[in-house]
Amino acid sequence: MGMNVGSPADPGRHLVWDWNGTLLNDVTAVIAATNAAFAEIGLPPITLERYRELYCIPIPLFYERLLGRMPTDAEWLTMDVIFHRHYAEHRVACGLTDGVEELLGEWRRAGHSQSLLSMYEHDELVPVVRGYGIESHFVRVDGRTGPSGGSKAVHMERHLAALMGTAAPERTVVIGDAVDDALAAAHVGARAVLYTGGSHSRAILEEVGVPVVDTLTEAVEEAIRLVA
Repeated sequence: MGMNVGSPADPGRHLVWDWNGTLLNDVTAVIAATNAAFAEIGLPPITLERYRELYCIPIPLFYERLLGRMPTDAEWLTMDVIFHRHYAEHRVACGLTDGVEELLGEWRRAGHSQSLLSMYEHDELVPVVRGYGIESHFVRVDGRTGPSGGSKAVHMERHLAALMGTAAPERTVVIGDAVDDALAAAHVGARAVLYTGGSHSRAILEEVGVPVVDTLTEAVEEAIRLVA
C-alpha cells in the first residue's frame, strides 16, 4: 500500500475539511468566547468585522494585534482557558453550515474520499463531530494534539502521512476559512479553497491567491476543478 500513490488511477480526489468556521457554523460562539477572554484581561469587546480583519494564526499574534504588544505567558494561558470554557458553552447552540450533510454524502457516494483536520483539541473534537452525526463520511478525523496556539502546517503533514495510499497531495484540496488552511495546504503540496463564512474577511482571503467562495457548495465545485 502507499507504493502506488503516484499512479494516475489511484488514489482519487480527496478533500481535507476544516471544522471550526467551515463545516461548523460557529463564528458567533467564537466571537462570544473571544470577548469573554478579552474581558478577563481588561480589553474591550470586538465586533465580527474587526475580528475578521485582524484574526491570524498563531493566536498569540492575533492577541498582539489587539493589545499592541505580545500577551504575557500568564495572560495567554488565562485567555486560552477562558476562551475554551466559553466556547464550549456557546458551541452547543451552533449548527452545521448550510448543506454540509448533503455535500459530504454526495462526495462520498461519488467514490471520492474526505477527511477532517482541525486545530480543535483532538479528544474534544471527535465526540463533537460524532454528535453532529457526520463522522461516518470521513476516512479520518484529526484534531490538534499538543499545546494550542500553533499553525496547521505540521498537523497537515502528519494527517496526509497517515492517509498515504488514500490521499495523494496533488489530488488533495483543503477547504477552510482561514489563511492558515491555505498555507498548510501549500506546505504539503495540496491545493486550497477558502470560504468566507468563518474567521477572515473576503479581502484578506483573496490576498492568498487561491479560490475564495461564499458557500461550501461552491468550494466543492472549485475543488473538482482544481484536481480535475
